[in-house]
Amino acid sequence: MQTAVKIALAQINLKVGDLENNFARMALFAGNARRQFKADLIVFPELAITGYPPEDLLFRQGFVELARNCMERLAAEVPDIAILAGYPRRDEKGRLYNSAAWLADGRIQHVYDKQILPNYGVFDEKRYFAAGQNSVVVDLGGCRLGVTICEDIWEPGPVRAATAAGAQLIVNLNASPFHLHKVAERRAVLKARCRENRRPVVYVNLVGGQDELVFDGHSMAVDCDGNIVFQAPGFVDRLDIVEFDPAAGFKVPLPPSEAGTGEDRTQDDNAAAYGALVLAVRDYVTKNGFNGVVLGLSGGVDSALTLAIAVDALGADRVEAVMMPSRYTSNISLEDAARIAKNFGVAYEEISIEPAFESLLSSLQPVFRGLPPDTTEENLQARCRGAILMAISNKKRKLVLATGNKSELAVGYATLYGDMAGGFAPLKDVSKTRVYELCRYRDREAAMIPARVIERAPSAELAPDQKDEDSLPPYPVLDRILELYLEEEKSISSIVADGFDEEIVREVVKKVNRNEYKRRQAAPGVKITKRAFGRERRYPITNGYD
Repeated sequence: MQTAVKIALAQINLKVGDLENNFARMALFAGNARRQFKADLIVFPELAITGYPPEDLLFRQGFVELARNCMERLAAEVPDIAILAGYPRRDEKGRLYNSAAWLADGRIQHVYDKQILPNYGVFDEKRYFAAGQNSVVVDLGGCRLGVTICEDIWEPGPVRAATAAGAQLIVNLNASPFHLHKVAERRAVLKARCRENRRPVVYVNLVGGQDELVFDGHSMAVDCDGNIVFQAPGFVDRLDIVEFDPAAGFKVPLPPSEAGTGEDRTQDDNAAAYGALVLAVRDYVTKNGFNGVVLGLSGGVDSALTLAIAVDALGADRVEAVMMPSRYTSNISLEDAARIAKNFGVAYEEISIEPAFESLLSSLQPVFRGLPPDTTEENLQARCRGAILMAISNKKRKLVLATGNKSELAVGYATLYGDMAGGFAPLKDVSKTRVYELCRYRDREAAMIPARVIERAPSAELAPDQKDEDSLPPYPVLDRILELYLEEEKSISSIVADGFDEEIVREVVKKVNRNEYKRRQAAPGVKITKRAFGRERRYPITNGYD
């Protein structure tokens, strides 16, 4: 007899490699789902027990064995609710699979192996896993559930096969990382699968930051017609319940548990990007055990936005800002830096780099004799600042946040071991144009970042009357060229055909290519676009291709 079933969607924040704590959190969520909501099934994300992506931890035999042990303990500890959760599984022939275990009555009852292994962008699953071959359909109170994992739903085959095997509802476990417009892409895919097979889908996604990736959650339930009948807010840890009747479809979701509530940040790109940046910084700092963060506050937009993100992620009491003036620092910058720090309520210090800069110049004078000043002296100033911040970091166990943006990093408008120094770069995948937009977004309710900071011409202030546009095209032009070249991988001729000056395009592309060596040594930073610097853009440093 078919009856309605209650399914708990565990949109949960987990830590890669921390199997014992992941196990404990999963047991807590499963127990709450059963006790508070009488749920029949709780669904956790892809590879939940290990966190995602575990990368080369999977090559360690003990790691995979401990993952299975934790799954068996989870089944035994919470036997009164069915649990569907991801874990790495090794078969009798030694092959490793990205799997989902169905836990019930105190043991592992069924196992499904992911069939479609992504191997593009940030994904490298074929390095680790063998592909599964078979569908798994499980009975839950008379309702037949077809199990799939993440990429399985992006291609027609696995859902079609599960439907043919008798599935009435498709359950999809995910560790789908965020980039702008990703939620819309997922909705389109889910809509297509539901309409093709006339089967509804329960989609559960991971949430949280992991190195350069951030997972946004936005778990959802989709009916046979592709309508979103429920969607969880993004960037928050939470437990939600949907009720499904094979004869009548989804019922109105029950209220969420107290495991998490939060603002839905999907209303526009800037809200989504900001939510991702805040979560990524919070998790990178806390999961790696830092006491807080320290950053150089210059009075410009990049450092102001980085400060805002840090405060929203960690609280003002865990953020320290340092203004490090030189002979070229304007009074406006000094005033604005102090005002920004006061507005956000953070600890603020002013440490001049002049003594260190003068000492270095004096030490280098015999070597530099007869050579005119150039960018070398500019870079020395940035490196003085980097040394000061790293000293504070070492002494106070506070992570240095680098404040450079994607536009600067792309064309090398940054100093290696200077302003690039740091442990994490929140704006690494944020263009300068987007930096301005995010400052205005953060100021939408209260003007924490002064208008003058946003409106005045950007300058590194490493030379007299210096402006960014002395060395670079206007940022709206530069950022669009970079978007076409880096994210859309268009050729120079294609970009020129879009209306850009050929000489400017060639110079921008030349700068991008010759600064690969700098980016290889840059701090990690969160991905928010389709193509970020880092793990998904692997260009050779020594490269003769034009």
